[in-house]
Amino acid sequence: MKSLRRTVCLILIMAGILPGNAIWAQRQKKDTPQKESVVIVDDEACGCELYFVNGIQTTQNEDGLFGFKREDGTVIVEPRYKFVDKFHGDYCIVFIDYEQCGLIDRDGNEILKPVFQEINYPTDGMIRVKQNELYGFYDTTGRLMIEPQYLAVSGFEEGLASVAVEIDSFSIAYGYIDHQNRMIIPPQFQYAYPFHEGYAVAKKYDRFGMIDHNGREVLTFKYDHVTYMINGVFWAFDSELDKCALFNNKFKPITQFVYDNVTDYTEGFFTVERNGKKTFVDTKGRQRFEYYDEVSGFIGGFSMVARDGHYGIINTRGKTILPMEYDNSGYRSMEYIFSEGLAMVEKSGRFGFVDKRGRIVIPIIYESAQHCTEGLIPVQKDRMWGFIDKEGNVFIDFIFDAASFFEWGRAEVVYNSEVFKINPEGRCVKNCKKFPKIELWPR
Repeated sequence: MKSLRRTVCLILIMAGILPGNAIWAQRQKKDTPQKESVVIVDDEACGCELYFVNGIQTTQNEDGLFGFKREDGTVIVEPRYKFVDKFHGDYCIVFIDYEQCGLIDRDGNEILKPVFQEINYPTDGMIRVKQNELYGFYDTTGRLMIEPQYLAVSGFEEGLASVAVEIDSFSIAYGYIDHQNRMIIPPQFQYAYPFHEGYAVAKKYDRFGMIDHNGREVLTFKYDHVTYMINGVFWAFDSELDKCALFNNKFKPITQFVYDNVTDYTEGFFTVERNGKKTFVDTKGRQRFEYYDEVSGFIGGFSMVARDGHYGIINTRGKTILPMEYDNSGYRSMEYIFSEGLAMVEKSGRFGFVDKRGRIVIPIIYESAQHCTEGLIPVQKDRMWGFIDKEGNVFIDFIFDAASFFEWGRAEVVYNSEVFKINPEGRCVKNCKKFPKIELWPR
């Protein structure tokens, strides 16, 4: 499957992207894409693997054109598109050339023919398009709702979309329209973002504030940066103080202006910086954690933290699960917390695993390791790779030159410079003619 790499027909989503980088917060959980269901089928005819994502696979013919089919072999779309995205829910953006894109559904029907310069996936039941350098909207049946007429638009959120109109030959202003193209909030802003939890961030007088659905100013336009509302709170950066504070949905600060930056939001906690150190603030403005040099953000209730080059793990209650005495150097320093109940740790150049109580359950004896997936862990010993189970028992002996972790029921291994794929039962499933005979230990 090819990703959309062209700049002439970009999928531009003006939602949740905030001005500057001083303050940032991720979208709420409801906005996070659902985990994809992936099925891999070996096709002996082509000697290749077929990946079916959410039941649909991208196909390609000898001319390099793309189409789609289902797991049962049913062709949805014969290859005819120059580029394709993957399906996002019920829809997929497709291209017939570098400058023309459209939208199809899971049955291959062209909801919108590929005649547009840009196109978005639906938000609030409306599809944003660009045609002849202007923006408009269609609904999900392919019916034209708003003729392309605006210089810029956001997607619809909470029944409104921000739009840019020309005020005179020198300036434009942003306002908000509804689904019927009625100008609900007149153009008056230098910039305007989509609504979120009842309010929208907008820019006026070179400063940011917030408005409600009636266009009423609810947060004074005096801040350098403002995040959108998330779980009833938001951050604002005051340039005079050179600091930011957390506000509630009554638009009152619930922390002092003491933080230099906000970099993340995970599992109910904001990651904040102060004087070069990082800690966490909850949505009530409480800071209940120590300061660290680095934090990973919470994943499954745990965060890896670092101080003075040493790493440990804390939980959302602030309890130290693993003391900060591990190295976890290199590219994996902040990558993994817990995977299938085990966290990889490093000490003195050796790797092992701890459980969620901080107990070492797999000794720190291996030269390298990958994280645990599908019940198995690739580990290196005496420069060779093998697989162990979650209790540390050897499942496949150390015979490989390299090994990856399992994903979608497959792991890649290298033996005598040949690359093979195996399944979690230890059987070769790809390029198996030269695969070595191996003894599998019971799991």
